[in-house]
Amino acid sequence: MNVHAIRAIYRFEMARTFRTVVQSIASPVLSTSLYFVVFGSAIGSRMGTVGGVSYGSFIIPGLVMLSLLGESISNASFGIYLPKWSGTIYELLSAPVSFVEVVIGYVGAAATKSIMLGTLILVTARVFVPYEIVHPVWMVTFLVLTAVTFSMFGFIIGLWADSFQKLQTIPLMVVTPLTFLGGAFYSINMLPPFWQTVTLFNPVVYLISGMRWAFYGTSDVNVVTSVAMTGGFLVACLVAIAVIFRTGYKLKS
Repeated sequence: MNVHAIRAIYRFEMARTFRTVVQSIASPVLSTSLYFVVFGSAIGSRMGTVGGVSYGSFIIPGLVMLSLLGESISNASFGIYLPKWSGTIYELLSAPVSFVEVVIGYVGAAATKSIMLGTLILVTARVFVPYEIVHPVWMVTFLVLTAVTFSMFGFIIGLWADSFQKLQTIPLMVVTPLTFLGGAFYSINMLPPFWQTVTLFNPVVYLISGMRWAFYGTSDVNVVTSVAMTGGFLVACLVAIAVIFRTGYKLKS
């Protein structure tokens, strides 16, 4: 294991984040704070409880996941796409560094940024909405697992994309709608039986449900199923990255 290579990639990516702290950290926290103001304080104060939890508190796990998914994908995809765009990816491919070390460096940095952002959002939420975390260890587990998994997914998008427009296609057209339809602002138990079944095909449901269980001990989906689905997606992303580096797809052409 080339620890020096991993450290170099990781430190470079983290340095880029702190050079653009307004876009990377401040902007997502500010936009999420607006959700807390509108849905948590303004609307939430006039609504009843959902699953025994006040509406303002109920949406916190969903909003954390909304930001976490978007930032994990964005950070990782841009991190690997930039070397492709500038041509420096060939220096990385010719260096004595395995794909595992490359993934650890880039994905580790992207996941670290996302976890930092998630933590800041949780601290910010306390200003607007009171909440308690019933299972703090599980909350951290879901936070880290989601950040790593979707950073890998973003890494795949960065390898696949051949333009800045394509870099934004899947996050905007696929991931964001799935997040809004995955129970971020409501419980899927509120839906008619048919649509509850359809919603279970949305992978984001399991992430939000697992995080909500970690907060309040209640969820739409069994927590074991949530962990299994997230772990399965993580393995699938790792296999896809291994195939891409082995075949050179979108890397050597």
